[in-house]
Amino acid sequence: MPAPTPIRFLFRGQPVEVPTDTPTRTVLQWLREDRQACGTKEGCAEGDCGACTVLVAELAEALPSASQAVLSAGVALRPVNACIRFLPSLHGKALLTVEDLADGSPAAPGPLHPAQQALLDCHGAQCGFCTPGFVMTLAAVHEAHQAHQDRDPTACAPNRGALADALSGNLCRCTGYRPILDAAQQMLAQTGPRLPLAGLRDQLLALQAAPAPSVDGCVHAPRDLATLARLRADKPEARLVAGATDVGLWVTKQMRPLGELIFLGDVAELRHIEATATALRIGAAVTLEDAWAALVARWPALHEMHRRFAGPPVRHAGTLVGNLANGSPIGDGPPVLIALGAELWLRRGEVQRRLPLQDFYLDYMKNALQPGEFVEAVEVPLQTLGAGWLTQAHKISKRLDCDISAVSAGFALRLDGDRVAEARLAYGGLAATVRRASGAEAALIGQPWTEAALRAAQAALARDYTPLTDLRASADYRRATAAALLERLWLSTRPHEPVPLEQLRVDLRTPA
Repeated sequence: MPAPTPIRFLFRGQPVEVPTDTPTRTVLQWLREDRQACGTKEGCAEGDCGACTVLVAELAEALPSASQAVLSAGVALRPVNACIRFLPSLHGKALLTVEDLADGSPAAPGPLHPAQQALLDCHGAQCGFCTPGFVMTLAAVHEAHQAHQDRDPTACAPNRGALADALSGNLCRCTGYRPILDAAQQMLAQTGPRLPLAGLRDQLLALQAAPAPSVDGCVHAPRDLATLARLRADKPEARLVAGATDVGLWVTKQMRPLGELIFLGDVAELRHIEATATALRIGAAVTLEDAWAALVARWPALHEMHRRFAGPPVRHAGTLVGNLANGSPIGDGPPVLIALGAELWLRRGEVQRRLPLQDFYLDYMKNALQPGEFVEAVEVPLQTLGAGWLTQAHKISKRLDCDISAVSAGFALRLDGDRVAEARLAYGGLAATVRRASGAEAALIGQPWTEAALRAAQAALARDYTPLTDLRASADYRRATAAALLERLWLSTRPHEPVPLEQLRVDLRTPA
C-alpha cells in the first residue's frame, strides 16, 4: 500500500502539510481547532452567512482566460466559505484569512487594511461577529480595484449597486448594510496597504511539483482527465466532489460519512471554457461564477439569474456542472440551460456520449448516469442567439439574495414575424424534476404571439405540473407564479407595445 500523501498549501506565507486522514474536515475546523486562527467565524455552517469568508489564491494561468477571480500579482483570488470547504481542495493553493491583514493590536502596530479602517470610520460593525467575513470580501474587492488601476489608472470604482452584489454572500444582523456599503465606497478611495501577495506566485509554482494528496481507499485528487476516467471506472461508488457547496452540508448539517472521495478541482481539462462557432462548452470544474459570466456575455438576459444565484463565495467554489448533476428539482441552473437546449458530455473510461440535459433527469434526484460514468462538460448551442430568438430567466424566492427558489424558469422563444415558431419553457420547483412545460409549448407553437395564445398556454401549464406545498411556497402559489412568469414573458416580448422587463420586476437593491 503506498504511503499517504499529505495536503500541501501556503498559510501565513509558509508551506504547511496536513494529513489526509480526514478528507471531509473543513478549512474552518482546521483554522480554529488546529491553528487557533479564530478570526474566521462559524455562523451557519452551510455557506449562507459569510462569517467564515476566506480568500483562496492559486496561479492565474490555471483558470479560464475570462475568469472572474481577482487577478493580481500573477495569482487569482477567490472569496470562499471556509465552513464547507474541504481541506484537500486547498492543495497547491494559498489560504488567506483576516489575520493576514493588519490587526491593529499593540503587539503588531501598523496601518489597518483599507477595508478594516473604513469599517471603523463608518461604524460598520456592532457586535463584530460577521465583520471578519465582510473584511475579507471587501479586501478582495479592494484588491481587484487596485489591480485594475495598476493596469489602467482611469479605471472606475464599482458603484454602490455593484458593491451590494459583491457583499450579497455576507449577512449582517445588527449593524445593517448602509454603513457597510458606506465603508465599501470609502475603502475604494484608499490605496494601501494591500493584501500580502508579494512572492506568492513563485511559492505557488514551487508547490506544483508536490504530488496530489491521497490516502488509499479514502481520497483521490487526479490532475488529468485520463486519470480521473480510470479512477471513476474503477471506483463507481466513490463520491465526486468539486466545490462541495452541496455535499459540504451533508457533512456539517447531516453528519453523513461520504466514503471514498474523488476531487475534480485539479483536473486541468475540466477547468476550461471553450467557444466554437456553434456552441459554448463549459468543463465540469469551471466555477459557477466563471460559467455564469460566460453565459451572460452571450445571453445578457441571464444577468439577473447570475447575480441572484447564491452569493459570491458559493459561486466562486461551486461548479455549474455540479449544480446540473445534483439533479435538485429546485436548482436554478437546469431550467435555464434546458431552455437553451444544452447537452451534457458524459464519459465512462474512454467512451463518451452526448445527452440532452432535459433527458438527464429521470426522477427525483435520479439521473441517467451509468455506473462509472461522470459528466465531463456541458455544451450550450449558440442557435438561440440567432434572429427571432428571445431568452429569459426568472427566480422567485422569499429573499433577493442567497435563497432557494420557490419557482425558477428558463424561457427560449423564437418568433417568425408575429407567430411563435419554437418554444422551450422549463421550470424548476414545480415537479420532482426540472422539466419542460410540453403542453404550454404546444399551445404556443404556430400561433400568433397574442394574449389569446398566452391564455391558452397558461391553461395548458396548469396541466403540465402538479406542484407540492412545502415551507417555501404552497402549490397554489407555485401554479399562480408559473403562470405569471409566462405572462411576464408575453408582456415583455409581445410584438406590439412590449413592456421593458425591468418595469415588470421589483428590485429592492437598485444600483446608485
